[in-house]
Amino acid sequence: MANVLPPSSTAERVQLRSALRVLPAYKPGKFPAVSDVVQYKLSSNENPYPPLPSVRETVEKSAAGINVYPDMACAAITEAVAKRWDVPAGSVSFGAGSVEVASQIIRAVAGEGDEVIFAWRSFEAYPMLTALAGATAVHVPLTTDERHDLPAMSAAVTHRTRLIFVCTPNNPTGTSVTAGELHTFMESIPQDVLVVIDEAYVHFNVDPSAAHGIDFFRTYPNVVVLHTFSKAYGLAGLRIGYAIAPDYISAALRAVAIPFGVSALAQTAALASLNAEDEIKARITTMVAEREKLHSGLVRIGWDVVASDGNFLWLRTGEATHELEEIFTNAGVIVRAYPGDGIRISIGTVEANTKALEAAKNAFSRFTATTQRTGER
Repeated sequence: MANVLPPSSTAERVQLRSALRVLPAYKPGKFPAVSDVVQYKLSSNENPYPPLPSVRETVEKSAAGINVYPDMACAAITEAVAKRWDVPAGSVSFGAGSVEVASQIIRAVAGEGDEVIFAWRSFEAYPMLTALAGATAVHVPLTTDERHDLPAMSAAVTHRTRLIFVCTPNNPTGTSVTAGELHTFMESIPQDVLVVIDEAYVHFNVDPSAAHGIDFFRTYPNVVVLHTFSKAYGLAGLRIGYAIAPDYISAALRAVAIPFGVSALAQTAALASLNAEDEIKARITTMVAEREKLHSGLVRIGWDVVASDGNFLWLRTGEATHELEEIFTNAGVIVRAYPGDGIRISIGTVEANTKALEAAKNAFSRFTATTQRTGER
């Protein structure tokens, strides 16, 4: 837990919110340390490829106008996204990445005394954003095969529940929810409880049985879909994501959004990316193929790793996590470690993935020795 409040003192201090005493800290993926050794950053689920030439050219031209404020209404990209998904423009709202839009949703819907439900482990920002809104986070454990336990999440709903997040594919485990499972779940949820289908990694999901948020938005009145341009489109550094929601929800999100929160460069790049989707899809195909190769390699080594529908893979490493993270780091592979739980490896270039597999082989030898010694599995 992060404790940003100062220690007690006889001196008078500005009173900070008590919620900060128990605010979970968001830990971003590590950056490579300064070193002579070649290092591969596979800790942040980033697109490993540089911007498409057409997108970069558009952004460079747009940079000439950074002395003026961006279009706060995000009009051009709103119209483009609405057309892309065949939804009303009034159902689309933007923020600085889908995480910022998630924050808007929580602040618009939940407050003191309310509950927000999500699977755990899932996206690390959910408990932090919930705490900042003054609401109570309800963690529902994943199943033994690293998937959302939707029946348990449904059973956790109370009269205080205002919001449920379903992250599919789930970060960090990579598992997704099927359409059948999600329909059954939605039919059990009161219509005054908002269900957010967080699809930050949906572009990498090629499972034909997987749920698609847009179908549920069209079917149920209490569904919001979250998308981002950070992952498949490779715009993580520009920060732009959006929600597709009922128009009154979208209006509420715009009301709580930070004014001018989405830069003109981000809007321009997102629009250019939508116009280059064929090239984007080619890159996605490559990354999915690399994901499958890495998964197969890990299984051959002996790792019990679930298949992933995202652009990352999950190793359940338990108490050995820190020790194994060091093995990857010493091999020049920067991964995302979740202390006591596991390690997430983002899909990188062919060279990076090969290096990750080599490190994973050494890590498995250590993991096996550690679990045999401690009896942990």
